[in-house]
Amino acid sequence: MENQQKVTPAEVLESQECWALLRQVSVGRLAVLLEDGPDIFPVNYVTDHGTLVFRSGTGTKLDALQRESPVAMEADGVDPDTGVAWSVVIRGKAQLLTKTDDVLESFSLPLFPWEAGHKDQFVRVVPNSISGRRFTVAPPNIWWNVMQTAKRAAPE
Repeated sequence: MENQQKVTPAEVLESQECWALLRQVSVGRLAVLLEDGPDIFPVNYVTDHGTLVFRSGTGTKLDALQRESPVAMEADGVDPDTGVAWSVVIRGKAQLLTKTDDVLESFSLPLFPWEAGHKDQFVRVVPNSISGRRFTVAPPNIWWNVMQTAKRAAPE
């Protein structure tokens, strides 16, 4: 007999709630378009006047951002006590901060990269759109099935 549990649909979040959730965490994933396809980078960020700001050093990520291609940023979280999770996605443009006033203002933001190294470039992601959803994490007996634990014939 199959386990018939009620599936609660995801709640679509309003823009202001998405921003409130983004302020609760400091790490997200930045998706950029490289010459050979998309790539994703973890970044520490802060919210600032309806944008996201992060620091970067020279390299692949910064090179991709200077091509002025669209970017996406995603952050999420989960409350382990309630099993309620959320995910927010911002789509927009990344702008390298080059004006002296912008750079100086950015130094006052509580932005602390986790990885060591020269992170002397400030990048602002200006959103064209923001979307989010909240949902209850499904217990394993909903998504786990016998075939996932079956012995494999050969290494995969």
